[in-house]
Amino acid sequence: MTESEEPSAKYRAPALEKGLDVLELLAARGEPMGMVQIAAALNRSVSELFRMVQVLEQRGYVANTPAGDGLVLTNRLFSLGMTRAPAKSVLEAALPVMRRLSEVIGQSCHLAVASAAEMVVVARIEAPGNQGFSVRVGYHRALVEATSGLVLYAFQPETVREEWRARLEPTVSRSAWAKFEAKAEKARAERHVQASSDVTRLVVDLSAPIFGPEGVAAALTSPYVETPTAISVADTVAAIQAAADEISVELGGQFQ
Repeated sequence: MTESEEPSAKYRAPALEKGLDVLELLAARGEPMGMVQIAAALNRSVSELFRMVQVLEQRGYVANTPAGDGLVLTNRLFSLGMTRAPAKSVLEAALPVMRRLSEVIGQSCHLAVASAAEMVVVARIEAPGNQGFSVRVGYHRALVEATSGLVLYAFQPETVREEWRARLEPTVSRSAWAKFEAKAEKARAERHVQASSDVTRLVVDLSAPIFGPEGVAAALTSPYVETPTAISVADTVAAIQAAADEISVELGGQFQ
């Protein structure tokens, strides 16, 4: 808050303002900052901000980097947004499109969003007919282990990927992370992900990103099962991409 803004404020909450200043500063800088750097940038003393930063760290909004070279934002604010009001708007836009998609491809489909270091399924449409394979609502897995998680990471803006990378990379082996990054690069080139399910045999996961105004809002995924009446994988991918693009337009997002 600048000095020119202070007189116009009807109510003041100094402690809250300090905490928000720290969050906004870390978001703007996009790089690790120590307490001394934060205090200097905000023109405050270290002792004045110490308890604010401690609480933000305890609540999971900021964290030290694995290398210990300063504080960075976690994705907690992003996760809160995805699992609260924005997620509701995503569902409102997505469900009618998902129903039509399921009829076209003859498969089930589901919608997954990011929550901390995991992907969580928030909606699903069953396959038409009497048989099909689907993933239940509430199903969750580590982002680095799931097709939907790969999509949620791969298509984020670079600044967001950098922040996620700082938290996710230390959770897996170096070789596993290298493979994950390679898959993400391939996904960006192809605008979708096609991968054999590592959970269920004979299922191929097909997934495409749904964009909101600020990046990836969700992953639209279909666990493809080959049946006598199934359309081709290529046609299914095209239908999923078209559906994801339609939902993105409804949300005011576009492919990045």
